[in-house]
Amino acid sequence: MLCPPHEPSPLVTNWLERHRDPISFVLHMIGIPPTIVGVLMIPVYVYMMSFQLFLLALALFVGGYLLQFLGHAVDGNDPGEIIMLKRKLGLSYVEIAPDRRRVTQG
Repeated sequence: MLCPPHEPSPLVTNWLERHRDPISFVLHMIGIPPTIVGVLMIPVYVYMMSFQLFLLALALFVGGYLLQFLGHAVDGNDPGEIIMLKRKLGLSYVEIAPDRRRVTQG
């Protein structure tokens, strides 16, 4: 091998660790693009002064975020934005949910 593979960055490793459930991962892969497109449409609807474009951008942004929040509910952990808010307020949060796939025998 001419060039060995690089280790993933800590950011990627942490993201993958926080999104272990396959359903959560898929919901994020579906929800992230419309969220980004909704934000990128801001200059377009401001320039065009189009209420319809504003509603479309808002629907993309909110819909994408809802899918991601649903993914975190499936995974059993708090979304990053909620973690940041809870930290500032001194509240407890779940950054990485316990692995529910492990079966304990008793």
